[in-house]
Amino acid sequence: MIIFGIDPGTATTGFGVIELAADRTIKTLDYGIISTPKEEHMPARLDMLYGDLRQLLNQYQPAAVAIEQLFFARNVTTAISVGQARGVAILACEQQHIPIAEYTPLQVKQAVTGFGKAEKKQVQKMVQTILTLKSVPKPDDAADALAIAIAHSATLKLKN
Repeated sequence: MIIFGIDPGTATTGFGVIELAADRTIKTLDYGIISTPKEEHMPARLDMLYGDLRQLLNQYQPAAVAIEQLFFARNVTTAISVGQARGVAILACEQQHIPIAEYTPLQVKQAVTGFGKAEKKQVQKMVQTILTLKSVPKPDDAADALAIAIAHSATLKLKN
């Protein structure tokens, strides 16, 4: 089963693609970021994000997408732009009829480290360990997207 994780953002959206095998092992297929130029108007940036996400979803044909839920931030402007990016990502998945699961940062940390208030570096180190990567995935947005995908794989394990 291929799971596609998304850490939404307007400037940078992280993505991580993992495969959950029948024996419950997890393999990394790909990870990275989608960046949009800050000098572009928001509609153009959202369109770029949408196009790039559609291309990745077509390439990997995931059985499920896991995306970070929007949480309230101190900066309202940031929260609004993240919400817009999140909406575009959800639309791209919905149009391809891919089931979407949403996770809070606390749920992701709990699933990956066993502790809901784990530090970012702890989460990144556990992502590296779980996926048997040579180093911590970079940039942070990509590592977060992999963590979100791992969190979804953990919920699937509990259901089966």
